[in-house]
Amino acid sequence: MRLREKDMAKKLFLTATGTDVGKTYVSALIIKKMRESGFNCGYFKPVMSGVEEDNGRLKSSDVNYVVSTAGIPVKPDDCVTYWWKEAVSPHLAAKRAGDIIDTKKIKADLEELSAKFDYILIEGAGGITCPLRLDGGEKYLLKDLIKELEANIVIVADGGLGTINSTLLTVDYARANGIEIEGIILNNFEPDNFMHQDNLKQVEYLTGIPVVATVKKGQKDIVLLEELWTGRKKI
Repeated sequence: MRLREKDMAKKLFLTATGTDVGKTYVSALIIKKMRESGFNCGYFKPVMSGVEEDNGRLKSSDVNYVVSTAGIPVKPDDCVTYWWKEAVSPHLAAKRAGDIIDTKKIKADLEELSAKFDYILIEGAGGITCPLRLDGGEKYLLKDLIKELEANIVIVADGGLGTINSTLLTVDYARANGIEIEGIILNNFEPDNFMHQDNLKQVEYLTGIPVVATVKKGQKDIVLLEELWTGRKKI
């Protein structure tokens, strides 16, 4: 049964300036804070590679980490549509496994999960241009999935050297593709580092988008307000 729009969970899509920037870590912090604050928040990762499984069930993965850390009352397997053991780009992992990433299935899984939660944080794979399907002349990237899901994004960037360039490129690409950006989160941020402080200032100045949160290495909490899901408010 298709859910009515008013029954669908409010959603945000968490993407990043690249691979290994800290999307999963930040996702867990956000959902954990939401749930501790009384908001029924869930998690969804459409595609994932580099997992360990046991008899066809997820044993160790990004999804296991988020579900466990945030205390989400679901099985990790229910929060992801496609997963593969090899830690390579989704389009290549799918090809080597003989799979075709079906966006209709992804949307159906998200819709089913939406019935259990009021809020859903969707975590992408790699950066915003991560390829999902490239065979047969098709060029279907993560940005295309974001648009199909009609989700606004939050961009996770590193707090250190090079982040101004990578963040501006990600922001400009998202804007060029008609994707709304709710905010930027700087991970691995060092509050006493003059370069990190300047990165924050210049990223906001050059993009016009607020850095809605900074996260230090090992940080266990994040300041978060519900308004992030409904408008441009700082978290």
